[in-house]
Amino acid sequence: MRIEEDLKLGFKDVLIRPKRSTLKSRSQVELNRQFTFKHSGIAWSGVPIIAANMDTVGTFSMAEALAGFDILTAVHKHYSVDEWRLFIQRVPEQVLQHVMVSTGTSDADFDKLKAVLALSPTLNFICIDVANGYSEHFVAFLQRAREAFPNKTICAGNVVTGEMVEELILSGADIVKVGIGPGSVCTTRVKTGVGYPQLSAVIECADAAHGLGGQIVSDGGCSVPGDVAKAFGGGADFVMLGGMLAAHDECEGHIIEENGEQFMLFYGMSSESAMKRHVGGVAEYRAAEGKTVKLPLRGPVDATARDILGGLRSACTYVGAERLKELTKRTTFIRVAEQENRVFNR
Repeated sequence: MRIEEDLKLGFKDVLIRPKRSTLKSRSQVELNRQFTFKHSGIAWSGVPIIAANMDTVGTFSMAEALAGFDILTAVHKHYSVDEWRLFIQRVPEQVLQHVMVSTGTSDADFDKLKAVLALSPTLNFICIDVANGYSEHFVAFLQRAREAFPNKTICAGNVVTGEMVEELILSGADIVKVGIGPGSVCTTRVKTGVGYPQLSAVIECADAAHGLGGQIVSDGGCSVPGDVAKAFGGGADFVMLGGMLAAHDECEGHIIEENGEQFMLFYGMSSESAMKRHVGGVAEYRAAEGKTVKLPLRGPVDATARDILGGLRSACTYVGAERLKELTKRTTFIRVAEQENRVFNR
C-alpha cells in the first residue's frame, strides 16, 4: 500500500482565469480541429465533441442531428447488423463520417464489428469501450483490432493514468478514452472505491498521449458547458458527453409520465437497468455500477448543441484563443471553493 499526497482535481475545483484578448466577437472563434491520427493515418476535421456510446444517447438519430454541427457520435454497440445496414442505406456519407462504431471485447463483438464495418468504407472510427481498460484481455483485443483494421481510427478506453495511456497507444489506439467514475449516472467510485478526479486525469493523460503522437478524449464529468471548456483547457483533444445530451428527442430512453409530466429514463451502462435490457439482469458475481434517473424531456438536441458550442466559443474569447486548438495554451486554472452564486437555485 502507498499514498499519493498531491491533490487531484475535478472540474468543480477550478475556474479558468481570464486573459487579455484581441477578439471582438465570439463569432471569430474557430471550433473545428484538424488531426492526423497516429496509426490509421487518417486526416480528420471537425468539432471534437463526441456523443457517448450509451444506448439512450449514442443513437442513429443523434448521429444524424449532431453531424450537422460537425460533432461525432459514438453509436452504441447494441444495434444489430441489420439495423446498421438500414441506417447506412438511408443517410448520406456526411453523417457516416461523423460516426464511431462501438464494440465490446468478446469474440462475438469482434465478428459483429467486422460485419458492420464491411457495410461501408466511410465508417472510419472504431470505439472499443470497457469500464476497466487496465485488463490484459482489453489490450489484446485492441491489438487484434489494430491488426485487422490498420486503416481505421481506433478510440479505446477507459483509463485514467499516463502509463496506461502510453500502453494503449503503443498497442494500436489512436485516441484513448479517459475517465473512471466521473459520469453523472456512474456509481463505480461508491461501489468500488476506485476512480480519479477527471481534470487531473485529463491533464496527466493528455501529456502522456501527446508525447507519443496520440490523442485523448475526456469521458465523463461534464454537467455544464463550462466543464467542456475546462476539459479542453486541461489538454483533452476530444470531449465525450452523455448526461448533457440525454433526454432529447433523438435519444431512445424509456418515456414515463408522472403527474401529467413526461420524463425519459437515463442510466449508466453498468446499471441494473442496462443489464436487464441487454443481458437479462445483473450477474450473481457482480454489482451494478450505475444508477437510473428520470429527466424531463428536453426537445430536439439542436438547442443544447448550440448552447454547448456557444459556451465554448465564449470561453475562448475570455482567454484570447482564436481557435479551440489554442485554448489549452491560453488556460490558467485557479483553484476555487465556489463555482457560482446559487441563491436562486434553492
